[in-house]
Amino acid sequence: MFGSKLDLKKTLKHLYSPPVDEFVLVEVPPMNYLMIDGAGDPNTATGYKTALEALFAVSYALKFAVKKAQGIDYAVMPPEGLWWAGDERVFTSERNKDEWSWTMMILQPEYVTPELVQKTIAEVHAKKQLARTADLRFETYHEGLCLQKLHLGSYDDETPTLIRLHREFIPQNGYIESGKHHEIYLNSPDRVAPGKLRTVLRQPVRKL
Repeated sequence: MFGSKLDLKKTLKHLYSPPVDEFVLVEVPPMNYLMIDGAGDPNTATGYKTALEALFAVSYALKFAVKKAQGIDYAVMPPEGLWWAGDERVFTSERNKDEWSWTMMILQPEYVTPELVQKTIAEVHAKKQLARTADLRFETYHEGLCLQKLHLGSYDDETPTLIRLHREFIPQNGYIESGKHHEIYLNSPDRVAPGKLRTVLRQPVRKL
């Protein structure tokens, strides 16, 4: 591994590079994430911004700790989000963001251990005094069978795709939702125009 840089987006290409024009089935194995919970409109909720700050600060600190201790370099993964609301329509069609709940997370490679995460969270909190480092947790998340596709464009333009997925494709193909809506943000609205955003839309399902 010396002299090379691990990129899990490439290693797990089937999970992070779905097609744009169709929903595809994938089997998502158990994977380890740094996670943090919250609620409210991600555009206005202070807790959302501070959650991302904590996630990235600790994820980069873990990357440097692994490289220093093991000589292994890897790319920090993009942020991902689990999203839900009491009524599915609030998320898929009405887009009432104030009623959303979310878990933001960043995938961690196998070299990151629970002990290292605990140690690194404490170090980052002591050094940077970020608002939400104490709310982070390290957890294995297993989605299993999922439908997913790549969305190109702004987050608000996801609505037609989500309606088609939940109200047409899933029931018409004999599936039922079995977990939270999952989004993977392959690029950032701070760096590209809304029309160039690339987001993986993923929904855990099971056969009826």
